[in-house]
Amino acid sequence: MPDPRIPVTVLTGYLGAGKSTLLNHILAEAKGRRFAVIVNEFGDIGIDGDLIDTGEEELIELSSGCLCCVVRGDLIRTLRRLLSDEPDLDGILIETTGVANPSPVIQTFTADQQIAARARLDAVVCVADAHHIGARLADSADAVDQAALASILVLNKITSAPDTSATEAALRRLNPHAPLYRTDRGRIAADHILGTGSFSLDRVAADLNDDNHHDHVAENGIASVSVRFDDPLDPDAVDAWLERLLMLRGENILRLKGILNIADEDRRVILQSVHMMHEADYGAPWKDDPRQTKLVLIGRDLDETELRDGLSAARADVPA
Repeated sequence: MPDPRIPVTVLTGYLGAGKSTLLNHILAEAKGRRFAVIVNEFGDIGIDGDLIDTGEEELIELSSGCLCCVVRGDLIRTLRRLLSDEPDLDGILIETTGVANPSPVIQTFTADQQIAARARLDAVVCVADAHHIGARLADSADAVDQAALASILVLNKITSAPDTSATEAALRRLNPHAPLYRTDRGRIAADHILGTGSFSLDRVAADLNDDNHHDHVAENGIASVSVRFDDPLDPDAVDAWLERLLMLRGENILRLKGILNIADEDRRVILQSVHMMHEADYGAPWKDDPRQTKLVLIGRDLDETELRDGLSAARADVPA
């Protein structure tokens, strides 16, 4: 059965990659469909909004910060208003600033229940400058995350680049499954970007847990740590552990997802976190299933021993 929620496409990519050019091309090709366009710029004066030809589509500019931090509250309020006022949109397109980490934007569509009920994250598109992405992958953690978390890769400005084979190989090491399109001036069929249903957090986690992929991803400092515990956990101790973990290590945690076995609780507790934002909710009853805590953390410079010891100290049988 088709998903009735409004599809959202997020365009990421480092500064100067060609995101606005690609966005213009998509809008021109998708004439007749109703989109809302959200553009985020890092600065007090918005320029990109003047460069985007939306025609009759609604254009919303969010300035003075990036969506991964101070402007995220504005994004949530904007999306809630859009989804309330424009329930029949064919899609929402979000262009992030080049210095934004996409993780908190992704989390918006799972953590905010009002938004998740009406919109779904359809695709995360990373636009990469064929000239410069190699250098950016070497010196920018955000550029690495943009490529690794994407469901579609667009290698732009290929004609003027001297050799794209090494660049493509570097992107493929980070993200082996996303389709990669080679183009100039953002010219790519809109159907390759819109309505693909390509984004999946489970796919991201699977990539990072793949033995053949792990060494390549580790070169960029991204790794996955899995933790299992049979002993029930104390809810207050878990809260304290999680708050301390995210306060100290939140910037390095791209994704935390798991099921908690909480003492004296008949239901699973589902925990999700991206960077320093997290939420917990009740899942299905345990019934006769084995009660076990399972956590998967994806991030940079994770200390597996620290994580295991910290959660172990939250067991219900550990004295306060």
